[in-house]
Amino acid sequence: MFLNRSVPQPHHNFGTKSLIASPNYVGLVRFLVQPFLESPETLSVDSEISHTLNRVWIRIAFESTDKGKVFGRGGRNIQAIRTVIAAAAAAVGQSVYLDIYGSTTPGREGMSFDEDTEDRSPPPPKTREPRINGPKPIVKPRIR
Repeated sequence: MFLNRSVPQPHHNFGTKSLIASPNYVGLVRFLVQPFLESPETLSVDSEISHTLNRVWIRIAFESTDKGKVFGRGGRNIQAIRTVIAAAAAAVGQSVYLDIYGSTTPGREGMSFDEDTEDRSPPPPKTREPRINGPKPIVKPRIR
């Protein structure tokens, strides 16, 4: 006995392979990144999908002044964005790569944030001063 006949029953075609459409990666990345930006209109998102390799490459660029907000403390924000994008890609059997490119200020176009760090001087080497042969601290054993 069927109580609800108005609900159509799904038709299963087990002989044909269904094609699942890829998620809208550009829209998803815009949705995730724009809240962190002071000027969301500077966000540029591009995606390239390889159906033969089941891989997606997403490239984003925005003002370098917003870099700290997008990355977050310890990279937490960007890691969360990568996790959401990876979950969307995994749902359709794809893997995703997210590339983040640098600022739109003159003279630095097209540089990734990883390349941006090359301009900084390396930290000075840590040298340990030799200990002068003086009195050594006395270590007392613990008594229980």
